[in-house]
Amino acid sequence: MPPASAAAASPTPSPSELDRLHAALWRLLATGERDDAAFGDLVDDVDDVFSSSADPYWVAWRSALAARRGLADGDADAATEAITAAREALHGCLPSVWTALTLAYLAHLEVTADHVDAAMLMAVDASLQTEEPSAQEPSRALLQAHRWLSLTLAGLDLEELAVAHAGRAHRVAAQLPDVDDQWRTLLLSAQQHVELAQTLHRRGDEQRAAELAEEAIGCATAARGLDREPEPAEADLLDVVQAWAMTCTDDLDGALGPLRRVHRHVQADGGVWLRGYTDLVLARLLARLAARDGDLIRGEEAVGLLVDASGAFAASGDRRRYRQCLLELGQNTADLGRPAEALHWLEAYRADTGRAHARGRELWAEMFVRRSRLREAERQAAVLRRHALEDPLTGLGNRRSAERRLAGLRFGEEPLSLAVVDVDRFKAVNDGASHTQGDVVLRRVADLLREHSRTGDEVFRWAGDEFLVLLPTATEAQAVVVMERLRAAVAAADWGDLRLTEPVTVSVGVATAPQVGEDQPEPVVGWRALFDTADLLLFSAKRSGRNRVRAPGGGPADGRTGA
Repeated sequence: MPPASAAAASPTPSPSELDRLHAALWRLLATGERDDAAFGDLVDDVDDVFSSSADPYWVAWRSALAARRGLADGDADAATEAITAAREALHGCLPSVWTALTLAYLAHLEVTADHVDAAMLMAVDASLQTEEPSAQEPSRALLQAHRWLSLTLAGLDLEELAVAHAGRAHRVAAQLPDVDDQWRTLLLSAQQHVELAQTLHRRGDEQRAAELAEEAIGCATAARGLDREPEPAEADLLDVVQAWAMTCTDDLDGALGPLRRVHRHVQADGGVWLRGYTDLVLARLLARLAARDGDLIRGEEAVGLLVDASGAFAASGDRRRYRQCLLELGQNTADLGRPAEALHWLEAYRADTGRAHARGRELWAEMFVRRSRLREAERQAAVLRRHALEDPLTGLGNRRSAERRLAGLRFGEEPLSLAVVDVDRFKAVNDGASHTQGDVVLRRVADLLREHSRTGDEVFRWAGDEFLVLLPTATEAQAVVVMERLRAAVAAADWGDLRLTEPVTVSVGVATAPQVGEDQPEPVVGWRALFDTADLLLFSAKRSGRNRVRAPGGGPADGRTGA
């Protein structure tokens, strides 16, 4: 479910409205990140669905979709205004995997708009929220958050992180039933692996590049093995990615034929961005063949394809790959012995890249430093919370923790029992052996109480040698049976390794708040009255000879329980 609103008065969609909103959202997110024509048609179809909800989360999505439409229409100001509105709407939502998804999507829009700093900040926020413990349950929202983070990070040239999030997206998809999502995350993972392989090849790390390319081929093969018929554009993209991966493993001749075939098909029927992408990959393959064989004709063809690809990426708003084409045009024309032309392309690359992109990398590093400091602060806060609410000797919740738990109980809806447990003659243990031995006794008693309680029962160390056991849903008879089992476990334990004059036993007082109904019309007083009753019955058990359970209505006929 989407995150709860931070404001209690915010409207919440009905279950049927949520179903319609989710269905519309998944359809929109399934369109390619640059398939603006299909996206525009879908937005027109579902606009009334998003407009019908005033919930802040869905208001944020309506603004996010308006931002994407603004980018597709070339209206940068409208896109920026819509992204700002989406961020403001998210301020009314509590952090969750759903807000992580929205932030990741907005970050990708900022990358598309070439707003590097803003994209960095939102990507960090989204990444932090996907790592919260509450966000680890596999869900479609978590899958999509990782997917859009991967696309965003790739657009920021943070390819190692893009590969990591693509892998996380696929691991989530593998735990969900939708084969479409599984197929698409395999395609994404293959693409991100081969993008990183290309970068490492350019840096001279051939071994790691080949390993990544093999992983990309493995992802592509796995996608083909799924029982799914992909859309033509998806199938073409997978063919291009696999041929590119073969290129990165130095299987140049094996990649050329398949890539030529898909190139012809894409040029005839593909969209602008896919045509540019296929041109870029084929140009890289031809450039490698030209360098290997000294083939100037293929070198010239690679330059022509890069020119076409740069135009396609400029038209589709893919500034990152546009810059890649400019850089490779400079390198390839230099290799062909045309330094003046190479200088022209490299100057265009330098002008378009500017200082903002370098600043973006610095900002991302800075954000991760802040993030690590935040994690350390959270860890220290957790330690302080644990110290405040946990007994350091036994690891049980302490009295403060017990009082918090008891204060939150709702009496009367179902039966609930409370038991107070005291170690018999504990002062003699401390005096006759040592306080160290006494600590061992308390730890073992705590372990025995935990071990022999029911699932769902809660054990606390109340004070000194006194423990408290909370038994939700237990009637008096059920609570007496459980506590008799605990008493017997302590009495039967082996204490022979300690220097004790007699075995350790416990006395127990049990009180029960019954379920309010025809037989119990009056509401119970509260937990303090319940505790006082159990404490008085504990005192009675002590006076009656110790090592026994006391409850108002009696208990097992073993001579150790009774009123």
